[in-house]
Amino acid sequence: MATKLVSSIQEAIRLCGLKDGMTVSFHHHLRNGDYVLNLVMEEIAAQGIRDLTMNASSLFETHSPLLGHIENHVVSLIQTDYMAAGLGRAISQGIMEKPVQFRTHGGRPSDICRGATPIDVAFIAAPTADPMGNCSGKYGPSACGSLGYAFADAMHAKKVVVITDNLVPYPLQDWSISEDFVDYVVTVDAIGNPKGIVSGTTQITRDPVGLVMASHAAQVIANSGLLKDGFSFQTGAGGASLAAAKFLKDIMLEKGIQGSFGLGGITGYMVDMLQAGCFRNLMDVQCFDLKAVESIRTDPRHQEISAMQYASPTAKSAVVDSLDVVILGATEIDTDFNVNVHTDSNGYIMGGSGGHSDTAAGAKLSMIIAPMFRARLPIVTDRVQCISTPGRDIDVLVTQGGIAVNPRNAELKERLVKAGLPIMDIRELKEKTERITGAPKTIRRGDRVVAEVIYRDGTLLDSIYNVPGEQR
Repeated sequence: MATKLVSSIQEAIRLCGLKDGMTVSFHHHLRNGDYVLNLVMEEIAAQGIRDLTMNASSLFETHSPLLGHIENHVVSLIQTDYMAAGLGRAISQGIMEKPVQFRTHGGRPSDICRGATPIDVAFIAAPTADPMGNCSGKYGPSACGSLGYAFADAMHAKKVVVITDNLVPYPLQDWSISEDFVDYVVTVDAIGNPKGIVSGTTQITRDPVGLVMASHAAQVIANSGLLKDGFSFQTGAGGASLAAAKFLKDIMLEKGIQGSFGLGGITGYMVDMLQAGCFRNLMDVQCFDLKAVESIRTDPRHQEISAMQYASPTAKSAVVDSLDVVILGATEIDTDFNVNVHTDSNGYIMGGSGGHSDTAAGAKLSMIIAPMFRARLPIVTDRVQCISTPGRDIDVLVTQGGIAVNPRNAELKERLVKAGLPIMDIRELKEKTERITGAPKTIRRGDRVVAEVIYRDGTLLDSIYNVPGEQR
């Protein structure tokens, strides 16, 4: 039978006709264990191709060799949803001439599908594939689970290259991306280290402060009026967020409540909630740990979804719009409830929205859980350095020292006050924190835009400036 196998990444690049000024794309399901982006970019650089746009769903510390490709003008523009601190610091120092374009996990596939960010060649890291390009993330030595962020790339790129370290006979059973989207297949020794997919702590916090916040968060949900049969929920992989899920699980089991689905990047703890009967299904755009990978491989209730189905504002429907509650984090939140997850307190890039603003916009109850201060820097400020998620989409801030409810949600505030929870105005919470930490120094920002924060609808939400004195 025919085959799409080619001998090397070098040959695949040549066959795709990649030239100066084109756009290449990558997905991040192997997260900090990914080898594929570096392998491909090393070969592109060796072929003398320059001035590329890189559209990557997220970039991690393992992708630090990208800095050399920026300095050598192999890459001139980056489009991404998240950027780890090492890369982010160099961007904040002005290493790139063109500003990075930050999108959201819903905005990225939306822009790809509607042609706003066309892709010339998509490189799909596939833990298992057959010679015609049918591929899956559920199987193989580098199994990462869902390939949800790669679907838009595969469906809309002009050329698609599947790179795998586990080639199986045709046809692969239970594929995620089908052969009709794939041009070429390449085998390599290893596409990544699956241990590197682990995100966040993936362990429930034992910190007393974190446990207080988690208990408050669970009580907010329990008294919101949303916790009933059919309830839907998303949370992150941080210790306090997982502890909140644990408290919520206990409440759901005690009251005999079965939710409809858990959503998002799925952790082993969400798998535990599925197996305990708290949810009928999990809808998974990426796996955050190896327990989640095992679950999506073996349990039909644990379903893979694309980034379009997850959160695209221009899809015919998206799951975030059916979401009841989401628990999110913040590096800063201001008195208008705007949230920053792009920069640290000194203005250096160290993250990105990911699905933050998508889920906040879609959920009926959007909750920020964060300590009153980190390293003696207050979490609440007069104005965040960068708006990642607009305050109109945030309902409540939960800290160990009190709970602030957005005035836009008067009904929620009334419910929580009636339940006896420690509700206070967000300005009171700011003042309470500053009595402990002192007023923070004003952070100066430079005069050069190093990144643009593009909201999920494609509009410019905010700009990130270089850090003064750090211009490179």
